[in-house]
Amino acid sequence: MASAIETVLSGMVDMHCHSGPSPFPRQFNHAEAARDAYERLQMKAIVVKSHHHNTVMDVLSMEPQLRDVPTKVFGGIALNGMVGGLNPWAVQMCLQMGGKVVWFPTFSSGRHIDCHPEHAGFPTPTVNLTVEKTVVSRDGELVPEVGPVLDQIAEADAVLNGGHMYPEDIALVFAAAKERGISRMVVSHPDFVIGADPEQCRQYIEMGAFIEHEMHMYDPEAGMKWPIENLYNWISALGPEHTVLSSDFGQLGLPKPVDAFLRVCGALLDLGLPERDLQLMVRGNPSHLLNI
Repeated sequence: MASAIETVLSGMVDMHCHSGPSPFPRQFNHAEAARDAYERLQMKAIVVKSHHHNTVMDVLSMEPQLRDVPTKVFGGIALNGMVGGLNPWAVQMCLQMGGKVVWFPTFSSGRHIDCHPEHAGFPTPTVNLTVEKTVVSRDGELVPEVGPVLDQIAEADAVLNGGHMYPEDIALVFAAAKERGISRMVVSHPDFVIGADPEQCRQYIEMGAFIEHEMHMYDPEAGMKWPIENLYNWISALGPEHTVLSSDFGQLGLPKPVDAFLRVCGALLDLGLPERDLQLMVRGNPSHLLNI
């Protein structure tokens, strides 16, 4: 019989799963992640993310393994140096092949390099990641490559994620995206690497964005960067209607996404978070973003 928290989370969506393959060590591949997600929480969908490559091709290659798994698996592309940075042709291929999310530079962003110049806190990659791909020119304007990338996202009605960029750069990109009619936007872990405070996040929300918080930052089994009360306060400050909860797990040696969701979301309920608010953040909002 399912526990109370398993019942609440049943049918949820994880928009930030780091399963493999990847140059970083992973504890399972995308098909194994989807199977675990379905067997334990009947997840509706997961989005698999790599900082290095377009994950859509990985998912397509695993179709035989996914055929009997009801959980949908979606891929996307992170615009780091390994794919040519702000590369509209790479974005076009990803989205036309079924990709759902485009992450602006993560490991190749200036902000990430500032925080982790020697990959501190991250596994040593098999390829060099510290190739900065800026989105803003010296005069403070978006570089020309941003526009064609946003056009591809708008045409596909895909999700634009701010990556690991500086808060002000995310704001510039989101403003340009809104002008192009992009309505599905996300800021991941604003208080990790990015350094966006609640007031800046309110500005993103006014542009139509959702603020994504990760189990990775709050799970005690992963070393817990911050107490669960911090996450509860973020939700209270910005509202569950503007918040998405994802795992950011799949790395070798760390908890599985399902285990982290059970622990962290259970702790949120213990603090008094209503079940309907939790379901909105793990089911309703991500389903809207993925248009499923």
